Amino acid sequence: MSPTQNTPESLANCSPATRAIHGDDGIQQHKAIAPAIHLSTTYRYHDNPDDIVFWGEYDPLGHRDSHTYSRETAPNTNRLEAVLAALLGGKSVTYPTGLAALFSMLVHLRPKRIAMRAGFSGCHGVVGLLGRVYGLEKVDLDSDEIGEGDVILLETPLNPSGEARDIVHYSNKAKKVGAILCVDPTLAPPPLLAPFDLGADIILHSGSKYFGGHNDLLCGVLTVHPKHDDWYPRLRRDRHIMGNCMGNFEGWLCLRSLRTVEIRVKRQSETATRLVKWLDNSKADLPGVLSIAHASLQTEPWVREQMPNGFGPLFTLYLTSERAARILPSKLQLFHHCTSLGGAESMIEWRRITDDEIDPRVLRVSVGLESFEDLQADLIQGLKAVALEMEQAANSTPSS
Repeated sequence: MSPTQNTPESLANCSPATRAIHGDDGIQQHKAIAPAIHLSTTYRYHDNPDDIVFWGEYDPLGHRDSHTYSRETAPNTNRLEAVLAALLGGKSVTYPTGLAALFSMLVHLRPKRIAMRAGFSGCHGVVGLLGRVYGLEKVDLDSDEIGEGDVILLETPLNPSGEARDIVHYSNKAKKVGAILCVDPTLAPPPLLAPFDLGADIILHSGSKYFGGHNDLLCGVLTVHPKHDDWYPRLRRDRHIMGNCMGNFEGWLCLRSLRTVEIRVKRQSETATRLVKWLDNSKADLPGVLSIAHASLQTEPWVREQMPNGFGPLFTLYLTSERAARILPSKLQLFHHCTSLGGAESMIEWRRITDDEIDPRVLRVSVGLESFEDLQADLIQGLKAVALEMEQAANSTPSS
């Protein structure tokens, strides 16, 4: 006998860890504790013709007889969406990437304007594409041009700086004019941030990052506030029509990873905050370090009210020169020099490689699950190695 099926409401008073582990209890039709990997794209109709469920009349979180074709529903992604709903506090729809989720939201809402500033460059690319398709206009985050039905896209913490933005402030701004507040808290997943408690209408996540947590899947998520439950079936219908569905294996991988999201993110956030504090306090003594950006360094009272459980695992390191920023990643032993973030491994990226508009002295640091002491020692030796190489290069330059 399967356990009783949980709902977001029945788990509302539980911790994020409990919701992530038990959010899909009762959906499975077997006694296995670990979810099975279902790769089939199509499913048999009921053997009894009188029990056939017509397309569109089944429960998307139902049992195996509800599935018809994996572009609509599948066991792995259904269980994943049940856990996400319990974890995030609203009905959730998965997509193959975070950008696919953003695209799908904007296609559904069709705002005339979207207010946004800085943040992940890919989001600006999606908005630019829709600007060409139907004339979507991008305005500044604090623009007074936003009106009814428009969207405020608030990324917090911000990529790549790791700095926070005030959700309550932008929620009040949206409510005054009838706009829709979409919060992208990819860099602060549960238990760090609860956007619905602060006034968000819809939550956007790149699940490729901390939900996946192992650098082995792509995923996007939209979660709608319960007051907008009518958006949910339409988002699912749009996904089916556009073919914007997550793969079966990726759904299983993400479900596996969500079980440990709280313990991973807490550890990563705590280590990042310790590194930021040490770097900020020691920058005068560390060769090449100019400054650091991270939510933990912000002094506004709302930051700690908004993020009482931690400030996120990502921060920006500004070095004193472009050359130093370019060299440092190659001198580190424990930080992989690569793009993306959120994995168990610490990563560092000279952001100029992927963003030609950013300050060339910027390094984005994504802290993994290694110990603080090991990462600290690696940064010290790396910074010293950079300083030595640059000194030797300067001394070897012929004088004019």
